[in-house]
Amino acid sequence: LEFDPLGPSLWLSYKFRDLTIEELKNVHKKYPEFRFSMDKYTFNDGSQRDLLNLLGTVPVTYQGFSYNIPVRLWILDSHPFGPPLCFLRPTPDMVIREGKHVDVQGRVYLPGLQHWSHPKSDVVSLLNEMSLTFGNEPPLFSKPSTDGRSVTELSAILAEVTTGISGTSLQTKEPSPHLPPYSKVTVLGSGDLAMACVTSILAKEIVERLVFIQTSENMLRGGSLELEIFSLPRVDSSKDMSASAGSNVVVVTANTLGKEGSYVNVLQSNVELFRSLIPSAVMYSPHCVLVIASQPVDVMSFVAWKLSGFAPQRVLGTGCNLDTQRLRYLLRPLCQPPAHQPWLIGEHGENQDTRLTKEKQNCRGIFSLVFLCFRAVQGLKEKGQRSWCVGLSVADLTETILSQHGRPHSVCTLAQGYHGVGSEVYLSLPCLLGGFGVLEVTALELTQEEEEKLQNSATTLRNLLQQLTL
Repeated sequence: LEFDPLGPSLWLSYKFRDLTIEELKNVHKKYPEFRFSMDKYTFNDGSQRDLLNLLGTVPVTYQGFSYNIPVRLWILDSHPFGPPLCFLRPTPDMVIREGKHVDVQGRVYLPGLQHWSHPKSDVVSLLNEMSLTFGNEPPLFSKPSTDGRSVTELSAILAEVTTGISGTSLQTKEPSPHLPPYSKVTVLGSGDLAMACVTSILAKEIVERLVFIQTSENMLRGGSLELEIFSLPRVDSSKDMSASAGSNVVVVTANTLGKEGSYVNVLQSNVELFRSLIPSAVMYSPHCVLVIASQPVDVMSFVAWKLSGFAPQRVLGTGCNLDTQRLRYLLRPLCQPPAHQPWLIGEHGENQDTRLTKEKQNCRGIFSLVFLCFRAVQGLKEKGQRSWCVGLSVADLTETILSQHGRPHSVCTLAQGYHGVGSEVYLSLPCLLGGFGVLEVTALELTQEEEEKLQNSATTLRNLLQQLTL
């Protein structure tokens, strides 16, 4: 294609027309697929101006594969002495991943823009900087599956972008491989439990980036000092919540338990801690799933739900997942196939209840051992350090959410409307988990006694919640 810098009449507003045209020629040489046009740009104050804009894709290399990131650059009439306004142009299959260099609207912020200075700065150098930056931290990822199609199918990103503004058509020279969903997880907390969650999730190799936001002022107690000393791959440690931006999952382990005072007063201090964390976390990651591991998990999961403004399906607690997995492991020789596995449900702790599925009669000999095994599970809780156990449970839940495979877990969820529970409380129930949190609550056939126990737990929790100021 021969370069055509638009008609002369369209350049009347540009103060440095010759310099700008010369630079566009250089862009055309390096990135010949970029298209140029004049369109109206609307500024924040509502004013509009006809500006030159460039539409195209920036080639990036991520984990050994080549991708094309669609972008749009608005060239101000003060160019080349003023930096362009740069934006991502996601297709309908893409989601913007907010981060250090991209905001929720898709506007791009790079050091080259911040320190723009002619003649050292130019558009070609800016596009090269985008290519390197986006290769390290992709600004787009594919939307999660919501209709049962495969993740591979839904993660396909168009290498040929044909939906342009002003009728612009854009094609790439060669099709790019499909961009996989970008996975980012943030852990909010400090101490042993937070570190256990960080290392357990990292060991699963399920995330591209893991961020640890320390909530303790004491670096030695919080654990971030060790992370800074022994820098782990794919792990960032920070005290700035903006580092969590664009997370798929936010794990919360922070708590104030251990402080002196009445139980209600200590819980209220936990509420205040959450009030300083949850709204900020969801502001930076508005599409995340919140996984609560803070104790007491039933209460704090409810508090997180109320403070987040999310649908209840997107806020869940670790609940009875760990103890259910322990019990199933002990009963594994007797409960085959997996459909006959037992559940631990209800209030987390001493009041949780053991429940078998309706096919329990097929588990021969199980009744003589189930309560013995349950007592063994209870005994495991008293063996001392539990942080690693809970960390592994958190990693298990995180893997299910990110993989979107729809696995069942006994987790804290809004129990209102299930088994006669009429109040807004969080209790552990069997839930099918996916990319958006709780996809479905599995119905169990409970006896009257079991339902009454569940309802009593709900009443106890509701009475406790009414003493807290949310």
